[in-house]
Amino acid sequence: MFKISRKRKRQFIGICTGIFISAITYVTLSLPQNDDFLSKGPLNTGHENLQCETCHTPAKGNVFQQAQANLMHTVGLRRSEADFGTQNVDNTKCLDCHDRANDRHPLHRFEEPRFAQARKDIGVTECESCHQEHNGVRITQTNIGYCKSCHEDTEMKNDPLEVSHKELIGQNRWNTCLQCHDFHGNHIFHAAESLKDTIPVQEIKDYFAGGQSPYAEEKKYYATTEEELNKKN
Repeated sequence: MFKISRKRKRQFIGICTGIFISAITYVTLSLPQNDDFLSKGPLNTGHENLQCETCHTPAKGNVFQQAQANLMHTVGLRRSEADFGTQNVDNTKCLDCHDRANDRHPLHRFEEPRFAQARKDIGVTECESCHQEHNGVRITQTNIGYCKSCHEDTEMKNDPLEVSHKELIGQNRWNTCLQCHDFHGNHIFHAAESLKDTIPVQEIKDYFAGGQSPYAEEKKYYATTEEELNKKN
């Protein structure tokens, strides 16, 4: 009769125990109430009540199929990599909730060839270039003078300000742009007609950090809620 040594028994028990503990840990951490344990950091302003799977939706196929697809990609038998575990969070995922036709700077604006150098200068190619998640703020692009990259030639025939836009540009006062203009143009408000009535820079920085909007409380468009998104899907 074949006899199993004590060492083999201990190894077998250790492997089974490890698998059991791993399975329990995986299932426990997968519960919605334990999302905070898996998060890289606090969700950004407005996203506080979202669940992980709102953005990190499960990837197609099972784990074995995902691993197989990536292995085939590694050896050159498949053109692209496959998402593993969860789908990649890209612009399309952001637009599920934030797409709007009235945006002053819509996504396609950042994909136009004529703005290639500007994108390189600012480093913006994705929504997360300015709104990097898990930082507990609203905007992570804190340089408020980035309008310079696209608007150096701006001139207005009937300038509403007592100081013309051309003069402000000539003086390199790019911080004044966001003191009048909401970047995405979603807040309903009237731009100031005098520099003394513009929004203080510190209020804009506080807004970036997650504070109240200095532009207006009313918006043209409100992001799709998680409940509405689930109904659409």
